[in-house]
Amino acid sequence: MTTQDRIEGKKRSELLTTLRKQHPERVKIAQTMLKEQRSIRKALQQILETKPHTIPQLAEASGFPAHQVLWYISVMKKYGKVVETELDEDYEFYLYGLTKETEK
Repeated sequence: MTTQDRIEGKKRSELLTTLRKQHPERVKIAQTMLKEQRSIRKALQQILETKPHTIPQLAEASGFPAHQVLWYISVMKKYGKVVETELDEDYEFYLYGLTKETEK
């Protein structure tokens, strides 16, 4: 890391500190949203640790609406946390399971 990088990093840090002080209500809202998102991902991941599930099965097991589960599973798939393992017995829905990296 160069001296210039450190200076730029310090400037960014000071700017963020100033913005946080100017907009505490926005920071609190953002923190609350992030905490909620983390807990939903964790809940879905815990369910998937047992065995692969379909979106409707995940929605039922978690108590979250199916559209919300679909969104989170899509994001988790995009970032390599889950994969489509196979189709269910009726060939209607994909079963989603954790990737090997996520299981650790």
